[in-house]
Amino acid sequence: MVTVTVNGTPRADVGKKATKAVFVDEKIPCVLYGGSNEPVHFTTTFREVRDLIYTPEFKVAEVKVEGKSYKCIVKEIQFHPVKDSIRHIDFLVLEEGRTVRVNVPIRFEGTSPGVRNGGKFVQKVRTVSIKTKSENLVDQVVADISKLKLGQSMRVKDITPIKGVEIVNPSALPIATVIVPRGLKIDAGAEEEAPAEAEEAA
Repeated sequence: MVTVTVNGTPRADVGKKATKAVFVDEKIPCVLYGGSNEPVHFTTTFREVRDLIYTPEFKVAEVKVEGKSYKCIVKEIQFHPVKDSIRHIDFLVLEEGRTVRVNVPIRFEGTSPGVRNGGKFVQKVRTVSIKTKSENLVDQVVADISKLKLGQSMRVKDITPIKGVEIVNPSALPIATVIVPRGLKIDAGAEEEAPAEAEEAA
């Protein structure tokens, strides 16, 4: 699992005036909580969190503030409604035995026979929500498409099970399908009509 180091500077004042000053300095106000620790308020920069936030991968953060290090996940991000800049980040400290719920990407493996026969593979869902203990946390789930034929769909229930990890999404939710292209449909129809025309001619 990829870990991104986030260096932070402690915040003594978390009022509105102080928060405005943080934005003026182009810093991002953050808080981390969880475990036996009191909430830790700090600021960081866009550069520190860029690879953690703007990525399709699931990553863990190692937040460092005043010489202390905290293994965390991003719990919530607030964006500016117009500029789309980051306004605040909540980090949750990972504690052994604690149940967490996160979104992780789906990775498809294998070769679909439907694709080999001319079908188009379409991914319906990029991520799924999982619930697990912190020590069992994974950065992805895997779905095997080696039996996926033309016109068939894969669902959440088809994802390879992981011990200690529960997928929260509905089991019948489609995650991928192999679409039959229009050209293949026409060819199939022509093949069906040909024997009938031959019989009429006879």
